[in-house]
Amino acid sequence: MALDRAFVTPIVTPIVAVDQDKYDTLIKISDRYKRLTKEHEETIFDFGKAIIYLKEGKKLQREGWNGKRQYIELATNISYKNVKAEVINAEHEAIGNKAIAFVGTSGVQLGWLASQADMLAEDWKIFNEREEN
Repeated sequence: MALDRAFVTPIVTPIVAVDQDKYDTLIKISDRYKRLTKEHEETIFDFGKAIIYLKEGKKLQREGWNGKRQYIELATNISYKNVKAEVINAEHEAIGNKAIAFVGTSGVQLGWLASQADMLAEDWKIFNEREEN
């Protein structure tokens, strides 16, 4: 049986009118959104990035912490006085003379340990002293 070409519907490409001003505005909004998202990604990070920043000497905190004046920083050259008033240099074979210090409203806690929540959190940020005053 032969194919009758009279019943074939031709394909017609629709003409779409584009308002160039609206299109340009959408592109600008999209670019701005991408830029703002990228800026936010650089200011909020995970624990792995937090450790890198800590080693670079930055003070860090989590957005989720209740006390806004709380932060952690890397403490070095640690020493203490024992009961005989001898100054002991806290040198450790594996980590040297370093520890993470938690600085809060009650003082400094040396040897801070991250909780599971802290290690899995993705709301770490650099502590900004001017912002916190």
